[in-house]
Amino acid sequence: MIDYSGFVAKGRADVLAGDVHLERPPVDGGTRWGLAAIMRPTGTVLDELCALARQAGRAAGAGHWVHGRNTLHFTLRSLEPYRDVVFPDDGPLAAYARALDAATGGTGPLRIELRGLAPHAGGVQVLGHPVDDRLVTLQQRFAAELGAAGAVEHWVRDIWYVGLLHFAAPLTDPRRLVDWCEALGDRSFGTAEIHAVEIARFRLAEGAMTAQCLHKAPLTPGPA
Repeated sequence: MIDYSGFVAKGRADVLAGDVHLERPPVDGGTRWGLAAIMRPTGTVLDELCALARQAGRAAGAGHWVHGRNTLHFTLRSLEPYRDVVFPDDGPLAAYARALDAATGGTGPLRIELRGLAPHAGGVQVLGHPVDDRLVTLQQRFAAELGAAGAVEHWVRDIWYVGLLHFAAPLTDPRRLVDWCEALGDRSFGTAEIHAVEIARFRLAEGAMTAQCLHKAPLTPGPA
């Protein structure tokens, strides 16, 4: 089981101290919101996440990016900086897609329990707890298949979460947001079922970020 205690404690302290990062519209070449391999929760847990995101928005106040069902996701791996245009015959995109197809074959669907809320310097997250080692295996396989094409991400993700909202305006009452997160404590919000991994691009429209699928790789099971 992943120990999130240090991560949660730091995030809580950052929010209460006002040490937060406010999102701005992404710009070409920027380090935020570039192409990424993402995993969207499916099943009834997605409805729970949408409701939680709306509640987080009310607790945080006006002006933030509150995520909806077409944006809520786990990130498997960031792939490159933000760019305004991605063409259908784009060379890097094709390389990411080939690597993802090779990595997902035989993995089978993933299950990640969503338990606990974490305020942090960038927003509010629901914490993910994989029920087995399939996610880490997929992560390792994808990294190996990417090789140099995945050089933008030099670390190994060891925490998993779904972002409910990102801060985009000053917090008028940080304590209210922290108290809301702590009131839900270590509550379980259900288990996310992941049946595919997508290469996605992100776009900001009318104060909300959306994730557009450019390539989808099913998580097909191996031989019986």
